[in-house]
Amino acid sequence: MKDKLLDYSYKYGALIIIAAVIIVFSVVNENFLSYDNMADILRSISIVTFVAIGVTFSQIVDGFDLSVGSTVSLTTVVVATMMVWYQLPLVLVLTVPLLIGIIIGLLNAFLIVKVRIPDLLATLAVMYIIGGVHKTYTKGFSIYNNMQMQDGTKAPGKFTESFLWIGQGKLLGLPVPVVLMIVAVVVVHIFLTYTRWGRQLYVTGGNREAARLSGISVNRVRTLAYVLSGVFAAIGGILFAARVGSGQIDAGSPILMESVAAVFVGFSVLGAGKPNVIGTFFGAVLIGVLLNGLTMLNLPYYAFDIIKGTVLVLALAITFIHMARRRAS
Repeated sequence: MKDKLLDYSYKYGALIIIAAVIIVFSVVNENFLSYDNMADILRSISIVTFVAIGVTFSQIVDGFDLSVGSTVSLTTVVVATMMVWYQLPLVLVLTVPLLIGIIIGLLNAFLIVKVRIPDLLATLAVMYIIGGVHKTYTKGFSIYNNMQMQDGTKAPGKFTESFLWIGQGKLLGLPVPVVLMIVAVVVVHIFLTYTRWGRQLYVTGGNREAARLSGISVNRVRTLAYVLSGVFAAIGGILFAARVGSGQIDAGSPILMESVAAVFVGFSVLGAGKPNVIGTFFGAVLIGVLLNGLTMLNLPYYAFDIIKGTVLVLALAITFIHMARRRAS
C-alpha cells in the first residue's frame, strides 16, 4: 500500500500540486483565474520554459548547463544595444543572439567533451566569463530607449514596434511568446520522442559506453545537446528583451534557478523518471503559478527565492527517493 501511494504521488504529484495551488489562489483572490492573469502567467513562463528546455537537453545527456542564465543576460543586452545603440535591422537583431547561443554551446561542449572538465565546473566557469563579458560590454549599464551615452549624447535608436510585438503582441488571440512556447514544446517533444537524434540523446545520457559501442557518435551528440542549450537560452534572452523593452544586465540571474527547478519537477510528471520537455513545461507552469499567486497576495519579492528553493528541494527529494527505490527493487 505504501509503495503504491509513493508511486502514485511520484507519477501525479506535480499535476495534483499545480491543481491544488490554482484552486487555493483562485479562492483567495477572485482575479486569479481571470483570462488576463492566466495569459500573464503563461507569458511569464514562456521565457523560463525556453531556458528550461535548454537545460533539459543538457540533462538528457547526463550533463548540466549552468551558463544558461548568463546567456540570457548577454543576449538580452546584445539585442538591446543592436537596436538602441546601432539601429540595426530586425533580421540581424534576431540572428546574432542565436549565433552567440551557438558559440556559447560550442565553448561548453569543447570544455566538457574535449578538455573533459566536469560539466558543472565547466559551465560554472563559462557562466562567470559570460557575466563579465556582458557587463564589460555595457559598462554595467542597462540599455533602454533614449539612454544617455558616456559622451553626453542620447542613444540614437530605440526598440522597434516589430520587435516588441514578439514579446508583447498577440497571435490568434494568444500572447506571441505563449504561441512560440507551445510550438517549441511540441516540436522538441516530437524531436526527442520520434527522431533518431532524440533517441541517441537519451541513449547517450543513459549509458555513454553502451552508446559508443552501438555506433553512436557520443561526442557529437553531447555537443549537439550543449549547442541546443545555448540556442534556447538565447531565445529566452530575445523574448526577455522584447517583453520588457529594455536590456537588463542581470536578466538571467533568477531565470537560472527557475529553469533548473522546472526541469527537476518535470522528472516526476506522469512518472517519466527522466528529463522530458512535457514535464519541464509543467514544472515551469508550477513555478509560474506559485510566483504569480504570491505576488497577488502581496508577499515581498525577496521571499520568492525561499519558495523557489523549497520547490527545487522537494522536486529533487521526490526524484532521488524514487530513483533509489527503483535501484533497490
